[in-house]
Amino acid sequence: MTQRIKQDPTRNAFRDALKAPAGTSTMRAKPLGTWLMAGSAASAEAFGHAGFDWLLIDMEHVPLEFTDVLHLLQAVDCGGAAPIVRLAKTDPTLAKRALDMGAPTLMFPFVQSVEEARAAVASTKFPPLGTRGFAAMHRASRYGTWSEFGRRANEATACILQLETPEAIAQLEAIAAVPGVDALFVGPGDLSAAMGKIGNLADADVRAALADCARRANAIGMPIGIVGPTPAMVREFIEMGYDFVAIASDMGMMMRQANAFIAELTQTQVAADAGGPY
Repeated sequence: MTQRIKQDPTRNAFRDALKAPAGTSTMRAKPLGTWLMAGSAASAEAFGHAGFDWLLIDMEHVPLEFTDVLHLLQAVDCGGAAPIVRLAKTDPTLAKRALDMGAPTLMFPFVQSVEEARAAVASTKFPPLGTRGFAAMHRASRYGTWSEFGRRANEATACILQLETPEAIAQLEAIAAVPGVDALFVGPGDLSAAMGKIGNLADADVRAALADCARRANAIGMPIGIVGPTPAMVREFIEMGYDFVAIASDMGMMMRQANAFIAELTQTQVAADAGGPY
């Protein structure tokens, strides 16, 4: 009987891409992802096949329950992208449940301090490195077939902390220095709101703050990511020095294309009506 080849369960594809020397990663030099907001397993799988390097399952702003997240994780794995789960908040129970169902990388929103950063990291690691509760039979342990799960699971998990306010950004270096932080992520929408310029990512002060985040993270060697609504803006973020980027969301891309199709066909119909029946 031919023995099946199994992927190393300690490998975290997203973290590997961030740490790989230029030209050696199977992903792009700047790993490209998007937000999964449609809650559809089919679209989650399809976007992996489309070529995205990583896909974020969003429990903060999308009405997803953990059963939904499980199905989305399975779908993302089938499509070949690296999955990330953004929790609704920094909470050890939420983190434990997501990790047990096989989420290899967690993003924690609205981290404001070093203390909150430490709490987030602790929830992703078993003792003595953290406080994650232990169970042996679930998807993360390959349903009990990964014999070294208890001893080596800490190697498999990655932690992304999201900075979304000027107060958090002021502590960027201190937050990044917390052991176990694998990457930072700037939330440009919430940052613009906290600066009194909600949704205005083109504002000069907002752009300066975003560029400053990338510069400071680059200076200390901490990977930093961001999301942008358009390819042009994402390219600008890459030029600022961001290490991994997301473009819009599945729902955003679907609606943008739907609106474009409707507008084009409406204009065609108006032109035909103006020309009369002949």
